Formats: sequence, C-alpha cells, structure tokens
Amino acid sequence: MVRKFDFLIIGSGVAGMSYALKVARAHKGKIAILCKTTIEDANTAKAQGGIASVTNLLVDDFDKHIEDTMIAGDYISDPEAVEQVVRNAPVQIRELVEWGVNFDKDAQGNYDLHKEGGHSEFRILHHADDTGAEIQRGLIAAVRQHPDIEVLDHHFAVEIITQHHLGVRVTRRTPDKECYGAYVLNPDTQKIDTYLARVTVIATGGTGAVYKTTTNPDIATGDGIAMVYRAKGIVKDMEFVQFHPTALYNPKETHPAYLITEAMRGYGGILRLPNGEEFMQKYDERLSLAPRDIVARAIDKEMKIHGLDHVCLDVTHKDPEETKHHFPNIYQKCLSIGIDITKEYIPVVPCAHYMCGGIKVNLNAETSIHRLYAIGECSCTGLHGGNRLASNSLIEAVVYADAAARHSVEMIDNYQFNEKVPEWNDEGTMSNEEKVLIAQDINEVEQIMSTYVGIVRSDLRLHRAWERLDLLYEETEHLFKRVKPTKDICELRNMINVGYLITRQALERKESRGLHFTIDYEKHALDKQGDSHIPQSFKNKY
Repeated sequence: MVRKFDFLIIGSGVAGMSYALKVARAHKGKIAILCKTTIEDANTAKAQGGIASVTNLLVDDFDKHIEDTMIAGDYISDPEAVEQVVRNAPVQIRELVEWGVNFDKDAQGNYDLHKEGGHSEFRILHHADDTGAEIQRGLIAAVRQHPDIEVLDHHFAVEIITQHHLGVRVTRRTPDKECYGAYVLNPDTQKIDTYLARVTVIATGGTGAVYKTTTNPDIATGDGIAMVYRAKGIVKDMEFVQFHPTALYNPKETHPAYLITEAMRGYGGILRLPNGEEFMQKYDERLSLAPRDIVARAIDKEMKIHGLDHVCLDVTHKDPEETKHHFPNIYQKCLSIGIDITKEYIPVVPCAHYMCGGIKVNLNAETSIHRLYAIGECSCTGLHGGNRLASNSLIEAVVYADAAARHSVEMIDNYQFNEKVPEWNDEGTMSNEEKVLIAQDINEVEQIMSTYVGIVRSDLRLHRAWERLDLLYEETEHLFKRVKPTKDICELRNMINVGYLITRQALERKESRGLHFTIDYEKHALDKQGDSHIPQSFKNKY
C-alpha cells in the first residue's frame, strides 16, 4: 500500500507534536504522526524536573543561561545553537501555555521556578514533579483536536527512503541525497507500506534502551538515528551519553528505572553514603548541585570504593509537607516500595538517561539529507556539547521544532512526491520464528554497552565492545535478509547500530571530555590547553 503526506513525522514526543501543530497552523496539507506504540508513550512523558527558560528578569538574563549551558557542555557546544535556544525559549513557553500546558505558579501568580545542577539562577518551570507528562498531555489534546493531523499508532518506520531505493549509489559524501518518505510496518497486515512525503521529520527520541538500566522506556532504541546513519546521513557526538546520577535503586525496575529528578537536589537534597556520610565535597565545590557528569562519576567511584550497589539522597531535613507538595509522585513511588522519603534516605544509582549527540542538523533542523529534518533527542543541534545542562532538552525540542516548521513550510512548494519509489520487496523471505534469538541478542547488546561503554571507559573496553557488536551485526543482518521484518528484529538492528556509533565515536575522541571519561586519557583537555578550547567569539562576548 502507498500513502502520501505533505509532512510525515516519525515520533510523537514534544518535538514531533509541537512541529505538527506549527505546520498545521501555517500550511494547509496532510500531516501524519507515526507512533511506534501510542501517542501517549514517549520519552517526553518521563521528564520530571522541568523546562529551562529565562523568566524572572529581575535576577536572570539570557547571558547567564548561555554561559551556564556552555560551561555544562564543556565548551564543545555550538554558540549559535545555544543562542538560538536560550533567546527563543520564552516565546516557546508562551506557545506551550496557549496549547493548554500548565506550569506551577506561586501565591502571587508568578511561575514557581526551580534551580537545578549547573544553573546559576532559578529558571526551571515545572508542573509538580511530572512536567513532561503535563506537556505531553497538553500537546496530545491539541493534536487530537486538529483535523489536518492524522495520528497512526503502532506504526513502525523501518527505513527512510532515498535515491538508494531507486538504484542510485549513495555514500556519506554524496552531496544531493534526498528523502522521499519512509517504509513503514503496518500493524494490521504485518506488511511494509510505502509512505511518500514531501517533507519527512525524524523525532524518534533517544537511545537509553541500549543500556541495561535506563530512565528511558523500552521504545528508546535509537531508531531514527540508526535509520539516518544507514541512509548515509551524518551522525555526530554519540560518545556523549548522559547518565543521570539519581535513578531510584530498585533491581525490579530497569526499563525504565524510576527517575529521582534533579530538582530534588535543587530543593536541598544531599547525596550521602548509606552510613550518612556526605561525599560530594571531595569532587566539586558545587556539592550535590554539580553538573550531572561530575555527580554521576562521583557516585560511580564511591560505589566502587565502598563496594556499594547504591548511594542515598537525603531530604529528611526538609519540611515533610513541603516535600510531599513539591514531589508528590516521587513520594508515592518510594512509599510503594516501603520508603518514606520524609523520614528515610532514597537509594539512588546512576543510569543511562540522555543522548547529547545524534543526527547532525543545522539551525533550521535540516539534516545532511535534503527534505529530511531531525528534532528532539535524536538530533545533534550542538546545544549540549559534551554534557546537557539540566532541563535544556524539552526547550531545545520546541525551539527546533519551531525552526524546522518555519523552514519546511517555506520550502515545501519546491518538493514533489517521488512516484518512482518502489514498494518494499520481501519476496523469498520467510516468517521469523527465531524470537528467542532476538530476545537474547537484545540482552547481549544491553550487557555489552553497560559493561564496556558506561560512565567510565577505556580503549580496551571499547575495543571489546566493538568486536562483540560487530559479531552481533553480522548475525542480525544475515537473519534480517532471510525473514519478513518485524518490530523486534528492526529494533535489534537499530540498537546494534546505535551501540556501534557510541563505541566508535568514543574511540575516536582521544581525551576525557564532558560525559566521555576514559582512564586512558584521564588528563583533561582543559588542563592541557588552558582556555584555548573556548571559542574566541564566546570569550569576546562573555
């Protein structure tokens, strides 16, 4: 079956839905949102802490937010991308509110702003401790009310379509690569349908599911990044995987692990060993509010030194009613496993959380493939550099969704449907009966990545991961060519692809920088270079 849409959006988080609403308002045309599971199931809904934006102009300003972002990113961040996100944030916050998203306010009617690790001011807007879920709720309601937006649940994109599918040889250096849509697995027929599009947008979220323990849901298998890489698009900075320092330690829940928001440390939470001893003073003068990479490595080191399976976060010194008011969901979650956080320490452990790299895009969210955009966590805008500043992800998603919408609406009249695209050919393939092999291989990918490509790395560990992933790649590609595509084998292919990219780009970075920490290059580039790593334009301005 062949379907045609002016705008084909693969992914249904804050990035994909806000893009859909923006183009629907600006251009009369057919818009589709493909959801791997349902529109409610996205990484966005798991975001607890909030969304960063300069709001209180009495104490805060854009330059402070820009500087905080550059410092957290270890000065690898692209200054233009940082400026674009920070300066456009307030406008996008207002639009979210217009779409029905609610943020908490104080008794005077001003936004109740939180402060999180790496931020110099209180600038985090939130909705209790379930901000992402509130944003998701508001956007879903707006999307469902729009007559031009079709939501397709349980539709899995297998590959994006380029000239390669027309028999043209395409390499990473080919200058005029174009995207014509995607091949999509139909949940009703279990066949691959052809979705032609004038504009295609990748908004597939992150990659956390390639690790054994992650705050991400099972769907975060890096599908968009893998598809674009296979289509010879440029993927960048994959070595910078952010491990959130404080996920709830509960061996029964690993996909997703329950996140203990950064805002709880901003609220006054103190990291301690189980015996009550503080330890962050040994690692950073900002103590428990240091950036996430520093805190995660500190916790990892303390666990190894003392032979612990977790450390603790302490809010028992705070007013119990205030704690329950600010963090109602965390309070109830911990209570459900027998922990009263107003009286007892919260057991926490670092786990895979956010991908700072991804599909390389410019300021318009254009990828290296024409007619293809990438927004949200799957994209590499340059904002995060070596490490994401807390709560910058949601605002990046809506700012770049806006940039992509403006540019694609301006360009769409130049694009036509490519009627020469062939339908998917599965002739000669057979039904896949090897479910047990796929499940085992998924477990093996998670184990490889967690063991060898985690918080602390070495060339030896990375090479070992590479060799094992290469063997899995060969086996999986051989199986994929023999069987009819299913969601699980496609996800396995994507996980192997993403694991390979993280490992390869980690090996290519010959320094410890930001989130990439290797014992083979423990001497930090900043120590060796003074401030030569800081862009001159940034030094001149700030």
